[in-house]
Amino acid sequence: MYLPSLPEIAHRLGASSAQVQLTISFYLIGFAVGQILYGPVSDRYGRKAVLLGALGVYCLASIACTFSTSVEMLYVGRAMQALGASGSLVVTRAIVRDLYSGARAGRELSLISSVMALGPVLAPVVGGALQTAFGWRSSFIALALIGVTSAAVVWALLPETMHRRVTEPFSLSSMLKSYGIVAQNPAFLAYLGLATFSYAGLFAWISAASFVLQNVYSLSPFNFGVVFALGAVGYMSGTAIATRLVVRIGLDRTIGLGACLLTLGGLCAVASVALGLTSAFTLVVPVAVYIAGLGMVLPQGIAGALTPFPERAGAASALFGFIQQSGAAIAGAVVGWLLGHTAWPLAGGVAIMGCATLVLWVLTRGVRRKAAATH
Repeated sequence: MYLPSLPEIAHRLGASSAQVQLTISFYLIGFAVGQILYGPVSDRYGRKAVLLGALGVYCLASIACTFSTSVEMLYVGRAMQALGASGSLVVTRAIVRDLYSGARAGRELSLISSVMALGPVLAPVVGGALQTAFGWRSSFIALALIGVTSAAVVWALLPETMHRRVTEPFSLSSMLKSYGIVAQNPAFLAYLGLATFSYAGLFAWISAASFVLQNVYSLSPFNFGVVFALGAVGYMSGTAIATRLVVRIGLDRTIGLGACLLTLGGLCAVASVALGLTSAFTLVVPVAVYIAGLGMVLPQGIAGALTPFPERAGAASALFGFIQQSGAAIAGAVVGWLLGHTAWPLAGGVAIMGCATLVLWVLTRGVRRKAAATH
């Protein structure tokens, strides 16, 4: 939602483009760290209470972002906002694992992801309109209101889904034990790698898109929001396809098809820049293809990684998210650091991550096939 406002934030707070881009990286770091905490806590104390607490932190941090007077204050606010938001992702994944496993979990996560994809489609358009009408602070006010509404819905409608709680007392040693059990599983690591590479490509796009599309391709903030949303439609398409396919062809083949789309989209983005094409759509359409592949890879990767851990779904979800988000933060920071007056850092980052996902899918098929036979 606040991506269309990044250039104005840089102007109003007296910061460079690279400094303002770091508000995204600080968010990703906070998101990664928060997940480490929420997973084992939700395994011990249940899903609903932890989710409500996380949403409370998110709302307060969104208000703090609204009143930031320097880019450093915005860094802190965004990191705290992420600490709250990360609980929603961890607990949601764990709730799905409480109820389903295997391909059925992949189907449900794809369905959830297709609904979640409305956020990246609608949010930049809304953010562009808010930026044009009221300025950059209005986006954070809207996010605070969304957080309050979400908390009310959870309080009223969400039942507790966890019925097999971890029995040992909550402590640092119990957390490390849970993470150690999860990290020793080869299939978990394979699925984690697939998700991390593909997701890092997404944040290479997110970190650079505002500056590239507005400064290189000369789009207005509102037009940027519309074009960015068109790219996000790819994710909805990918998750919709995965929802239909995964129960019939399984997790592995669905991920493989998605990895092919990731590679195709990344290479086409590079070709667009190399040929010197000047329309923003020549970059956005290949990225939309990439993001469609992500919609096929990511939910299935999560389902495959969590399936072996019915009693530690929170810990598995947390470790998965921590490493995935850390990889995305690094990719976003590197692309932001390389940003100049061309789209090469963006296109190159997307292409590298797409190709890496496909290569890893080929190399780890034996590990994943063995895990699927066991479960």
